Amino acid sequence: MVGTAAPPAKRVVIVDDSQTMRLWLAHVLNQDPRLEVVGQAANAAEARRTIRDLRPDVITLDIEMPGMDGLTFLERLMVRDPLPVVMVAGQTRQGSATAIRALSLGAVDCVMKPGNALDLKAQRSLVRQVYAAACSQVRPLQGTHQTVTAQFPAAQVGPQPLVLIGASTGGVTALERILRDLHPAGPPVAIVQHMPGPFLSSFAHMLNRNLPQMVGLMRDDAPMEAGQILLAPELGRDATVSRLSGRWVGHLTTSAQTAAHCPSIDALFTSAMPYAADVIGVILTGLGRDGARALQHLRAGGAHTIGQDAGTSVVYGMPRAAFELDAVTEQLPLDRIGPAINAAVADYLGGRGKMRVNTERAAR
Repeated sequence: MVGTAAPPAKRVVIVDDSQTMRLWLAHVLNQDPRLEVVGQAANAAEARRTIRDLRPDVITLDIEMPGMDGLTFLERLMVRDPLPVVMVAGQTRQGSATAIRALSLGAVDCVMKPGNALDLKAQRSLVRQVYAAACSQVRPLQGTHQTVTAQFPAAQVGPQPLVLIGASTGGVTALERILRDLHPAGPPVAIVQHMPGPFLSSFAHMLNRNLPQMVGLMRDDAPMEAGQILLAPELGRDATVSRLSGRWVGHLTTSAQTAAHCPSIDALFTSAMPYAADVIGVILTGLGRDGARALQHLRAGGAHTIGQDAGTSVVYGMPRAAFELDAVTEQLPLDRIGPAINAAVADYLGGRGKMRVNTERAAR
């Protein structure tokens, strides 16, 4: 019996001014048969020539380089000749803030330079992120868009809805777009974005500067108020929610460590199951299946659920898994998800007090 041939390895170019880092990255990435390092460059000029000549599937790009820095090179690349980029950032606060800027400019993902080159967990994470980026779809860098101003009925006494969002690879730009479209005084939003802790903190600070809502990291046993957006911190604990006396409360709980990610989207969504009819659940771009099964249970319990479509997902993995489980009420392009959340909230506040259960299968 003739077996099916393995697909060709994804071609990687490494751009970093440190020869030691280039050698380490090449060694780690070449251990995975799905990846092949085909070229290296020490600066932006070399990178331009190498990318032009080799046409890789993905590049790793150092943020700090002599001459043209990584951010400037990334911005020009994404405007003129976009391709998947994984940024490599130092383990400093400034490095994390710059990494978040890189994701806003179109980088697919960011990794931190390892404190220990022999750290197998860091090596596995690097391979997973670079491979996911190589499988992603990117588009030319676009200008900013106009924020949608949502109209809600007057606030009512009684239970308020809760918005839950899960995202992974490509999630930074997706979340920026969606959150700008939400009503500033809308219901609380809890988010799990797969990302190292230092990057999450910088991401929360950036969102807090740029959005009218109050944005921060979730704290244990802290109330979640209207106009708040809370990101689950990476603390080795899962983010969960409960409702006490009509108020939403966030919790950080000991992880069961059964999921590939911690915090886990599944854990967040599952914790909201007792209140599903008061929940709007959203699954965005990302590799894998985290959140899909729990979103299915939320929908069955009466939640309004939304999945990002294939055409606008950087990696159509998690949304695909949710769609195939019939877990989404609506599957929408990115620019329609924020307005769809607003519409679901407006319906809820308009007097029904529960999400409308939609039993029809979502259209692609």
